[in-house]
Amino acid sequence: MSQATVRPAPTAAPPTWLVTVGLVAVAVNLRTVMASVPPLVQDIGLDLHLGNAALGTLTTLPVLCMGLFAPVAQRVAARVGAAAGVQAAAVCVLLGLLSRFGGGQVWLLYAGTFVAGVGIALGGTLLPGLVKELFPPERSGLVTGLYMLAMMGGAGASSALSVPLRDRLGSWQGSLGSWSVLALVGVLAWLPIWRGHTRLRAADPVVVVPTRLPWKHATAWLVAGYLTIQSVEFYSSLAWLAPTYAARGWDPTHAGYLLSVFTALQLVSGLLGPALADRVHDHRALLIGASVLGLLGQAGLWLAPGAAPWVWAAVLGFGQGASFALGLVLMVDYASTPAASARLAGMAFFFSYTIASLGPATLGALRDATGGFGAVWMVLTVLMLGQVAFAAVLRPGLTRIP
Repeated sequence: MSQATVRPAPTAAPPTWLVTVGLVAVAVNLRTVMASVPPLVQDIGLDLHLGNAALGTLTTLPVLCMGLFAPVAQRVAARVGAAAGVQAAAVCVLLGLLSRFGGGQVWLLYAGTFVAGVGIALGGTLLPGLVKELFPPERSGLVTGLYMLAMMGGAGASSALSVPLRDRLGSWQGSLGSWSVLALVGVLAWLPIWRGHTRLRAADPVVVVPTRLPWKHATAWLVAGYLTIQSVEFYSSLAWLAPTYAARGWDPTHAGYLLSVFTALQLVSGLLGPALADRVHDHRALLIGASVLGLLGQAGLWLAPGAAPWVWAAVLGFGQGASFALGLVLMVDYASTPAASARLAGMAFFFSYTIASLGPATLGALRDATGGFGAVWMVLTVLMLGQVAFAAVLRPGLTRIP
């Protein structure tokens, strides 16, 4: 009796819906570490005897990590796979948030923020490459918008709920640490994607040779320049919007709500911008439009802060949300392969986030020196003109990163 040879079925990639769910669950945690802090800076400062520059560092430190560790992400992906790198990122964010339950110790507060920042760097750098690898080109903008939506949703919720959670849990430490529950969901949701991706790599192994970042590529520098200014604008606004109005006599809860408006409008524009990018060939129209909206919001906060703060926060958030999401789309558009996308992200994030990390603390020091926030918003308004200029030169015909 003859025997038939049974061949193992080919290993399939994780289902698209499962990858999308896991991606969203991880992305929702990539900004809570930073966005949950500003509404509580007065409590933290009084409790730990920290000045505005030191408090700004709580927002600065994760951004610095996002820059310094972005090049490391590609080496991690080359060694263990991008999905495994994202799993490690989710675990780092979870550990960093858990440490905040003991944030009454200054060293532990900053150490946990550093660990979470490393996780944000790995996850934020590897996700664009995974989008290019696991989704068809005509869906890359929509998927980018979805994880942008999740990321800004996490930021908006954490800024709006920081003060109510403090009141409910009895301490700012409990409020900051409570976001570890959401981080645990991200860790668990990504597990099946990690396992599926690992099996896929084992069934079809490839030799991945780490390639240098595209430092000599003109297109990469244009993307990095655009993202640098956008990142300075976003993280500085995130750090000082709520404290600006708390200093004007607002209740901390309402100042937190103002920050949540800033982040909530990014939910809309962060999804809308990339979705439109799938249909608009020349992305300059979207990039310039988003940058001009950001300019109007910054100018309003500088020149007429008491006139319409909710409007300025909404306009600024809408502009900045679209600006950042479109920047993520650029990393897919200007890369010829998923590996090239990861290399472009590594370079652009290293350069942009390292410089942007100086923003919150530097502007906090400027606020200490001038005694008010007017100079802070003046600097951010003038700087926004540079973002408009970079947006104008990011045309479709630029050479792609090989």
